Amino acid sequence: QVQLVESGGGSVQAGGSLRLSCEASGRTDSFACMAWFRQAPGKGREAVASIDSYDEIYLDPSVKGRFTVSKDSDKNTLYLQIGSVRWEDAAMYYCAARDGIYCYTSPNEYKFWGQGTQVTVSS
Repeated sequence: QVQLVESGGGSVQAGGSLRLSCEASGRTDSFACMAWFRQAPGKGREAVASIDSYDEIYLDPSVKGRFTVSKDSDKNTLYLQIGSVRWEDAAMYYCAARDGIYCYTSPNEYKFWGQGTQVTVSS
């Protein structure tokens, strides 16, 4: 059984930082691409960051310079370091994985999803 479990969400002050984790279990050998998406109320799910099988990293332009994505293959864990938090970063953050070599920004390309972890921004 494939499972993605996110953790690390919570309330963070504007300008602060937070680290999200996503632990994968099950058929992790097929997780060539792992990604972070987020969804704010009333908005669609958008790609934030990803790492593909060649360790190529994608970061959405809105988070470049503030977020970093990394993975620990030994622990089957994906991380998202969120820094210089802005109000617009408040959202439910989801971990996703797909078979195949490359990552994509469309959520429709991803077969496996976690339940999400909420990030709220406070003043």
